[in-house]
Amino acid sequence: MLETERLTIRRITLGDTAFMIETLNDPGFLANIGDRGVRTIEEAETYIRDRILASYEANGFGMFRVALKDSDEGIGTVGFVSREGLDGPDLGFAFLAAHTGKGYGYEAANALLDWGREVLSLPPLLAITAPENVASAALLVKLGFREEGRITLPTHGGESRLFVQG
Repeated sequence: MLETERLTIRRITLGDTAFMIETLNDPGFLANIGDRGVRTIEEAETYIRDRILASYEANGFGMFRVALKDSDEGIGTVGFVSREGLDGPDLGFAFLAAHTGKGYGYEAANALLDWGREVLSLPPLLAITAPENVASAALLVKLGFREEGRITLPTHGGESRLFVQG
């Protein structure tokens, strides 16, 4: 779907179950986003079908697989989420621990933000992070978001930091 200098970004499919199990159970994902309870191929298929593919169908967007261009190794996800309690689409991202600190998050999110603006004509985006997630907050600021305060979402146990694009 999208390519950057080092990355490819594409829709997640039912063929990505092993990658999704790895991503959803990465220590950083569990600590900063939460436990989605996905441990088996069947649970991953259900998660992909009910959350990711359903979002593509309902919204025209969702989470996307980010891979290294030269090897097609999946390194994380980036995308837009329609979240109950937010007044607009939310930028989300999660990268496997082995691939953090290398600029991949900025590269992938920046390309996706351009696509969202140019192709989907999305309004200014929102983003949330766990209060203690300093790295994600710094990335959002680098991407042009500003922190607006704290928010408690109905389906997102606990308080989150709220960011607004622009």
